[in-house]
Amino acid sequence: MTAKTFKGGVHPPERKDATKDLPVVRVLPSSRTVWIPVTQGGAPNAPIVKIGDVVARGQRIAESDAFMSAPVHASVSGTVKKIETHLVTGNVDALCVAIEDDGSGTTLFMDPLDPFTCTPETALERIRSAGLVGMGGAAFPTHVKLSPPKGMKIEYLIANGAECEPYLTIDERTMAEHAAKIVDGVAICMRITGATEGIIALEDNKAYLVPILEKAIAAQRAIPVGAGAFAISVVLCKTRYPQGGEKMLIKAVVNREVPSGGLPAAAGCVVQNVGTLKAISEAFREGKPLIDRGLTLSGGACAEPKNVEVPIGTLVGDLIPEVISLNPGVCKIVSGGPMMGIAMKSASFPVQKNTSGVLFLTSRETALVEESPCIGCGRCITICSCRLAPVLIARAIKADDLEEATRNGLMDCVECGTCAYVCPAHVKLVQHFRIGKHMVRTKATAKAAAEAKKQAAKAASEGAR
Repeated sequence: MTAKTFKGGVHPPERKDATKDLPVVRVLPSSRTVWIPVTQGGAPNAPIVKIGDVVARGQRIAESDAFMSAPVHASVSGTVKKIETHLVTGNVDALCVAIEDDGSGTTLFMDPLDPFTCTPETALERIRSAGLVGMGGAAFPTHVKLSPPKGMKIEYLIANGAECEPYLTIDERTMAEHAAKIVDGVAICMRITGATEGIIALEDNKAYLVPILEKAIAAQRAIPVGAGAFAISVVLCKTRYPQGGEKMLIKAVVNREVPSGGLPAAAGCVVQNVGTLKAISEAFREGKPLIDRGLTLSGGACAEPKNVEVPIGTLVGDLIPEVISLNPGVCKIVSGGPMMGIAMKSASFPVQKNTSGVLFLTSRETALVEESPCIGCGRCITICSCRLAPVLIARAIKADDLEEATRNGLMDCVECGTCAYVCPAHVKLVQHFRIGKHMVRTKATAKAAAEAKKQAAKAASEGAR
């Protein structure tokens, strides 16, 4: 099987050996309390429970009427103790529902639903009701991703099993332990989107999974499902970061490019993380909402790295030291992988739907150096998988020229961090780009508000005549 790839990228040390062969173990927080953020992707939700309510595992606790929203459910059965702000990933405080587990294990799941006999509209509503979002990191509502704009035909449903971030192995273990659910999820998504071909893509450092996935595909073919759902195959990609990015994966697997400012649907593709696909299968077959999260706990300061599954809302600090013990010298705690993850100020933050891992790094694993002036070497241009010129974007942002930064591709940057990884001057390029994007969006929002105000004043003036 020939390994496919894309242009650009880097190959940082993988550091996956500590956990890649370890099964996922179910663990619970030592405090028996979870802090569940009411919004975990999509439009903001509002709590629909109050302090003192007794809730069941799987019961909806926060929601919104907005199409872009994904409801949130209780991950344990017990009593709502608090509804207040708490530290979450990103080092911000967000509204959370604190539930104390009563140990009863009472559940309130949905009824099972056959995804191949119900209408696509009903299937999409089930996915939304289950609170499914992208589990690869972006937390984009899954029902929205599976509802491409009118006029866009979906040909390929791509299961993203690349897991290119160093240290992280939870997707690898999910494929090894739940191949049948992933293949089922692919078939379900193919029926919903009308895709004629399903592709499970993984890097060649996980080639041993190919026969496991192919066995699951063969078993799926024996089930009478919708037309086209049998056309599922496995594709190997070269181990290279950021192979797991949607744009890079589409280029490598089907040799198509997502247009600037466009969605994968514009290239006839929908990409879903393998963890999301497993959750999709469970939402139909078991009626289970997205209430549990598998993740990798690793890093040089982690005495015994593990792959675990926890109730969503589990505080990372509540896993120490009962689940994981730390060696002296923790220099940085990262939510996610080392390339795109976010350094946290403490371990007192909850695991969310899109938390793929938490790393406890030593000083030898981090680059604690000050940024120095750019030397114009051009390395960032050579390795950029989006074919941008990071140095020019950064210069434009520093000069407060957002139009020039946008012209050079600021909004097309996927913030993978490869440019910062190779920069000899240690310029915090991704940080600059995030600030620049925020400024562009703020400016656009202000412009839209001003235009709306102008139109409202014009309408009022015409109405008074």
